[in-house]
Amino acid sequence: MDERMLRRRVYGADHEDPDPGPRPGRVYGELVGGPLDGLLLDITGWSGSRLAEEVRLPTEIGRYGPGGRTHYRRRSGGGTERWDWTGDSP
Repeated sequence: MDERMLRRRVYGADHEDPDPGPRPGRVYGELVGGPLDGLLLDITGWSGSRLAEEVRLPTEIGRYGPGGRTHYRRRSGGGTERWDWTGDSP
């Protein structure tokens, strides 16, 4: 894991966690764009078909506020490293 990723926060980590960064032995994708830009998504153990699906992540900071979801899809040709924002839903 490179130095840049080690300083990032993982999606879903508690805001009060003193170490919200990535853990050794885990695999992460970087969320790009949208309300979760720059966070890491733990994709450890995901199957090829799961990696090909769009993820819908609950967030309070998206277009629809509390109860809303923001959507990300793995960048084509980019391996698992980058996940691009595709929009928000209620």
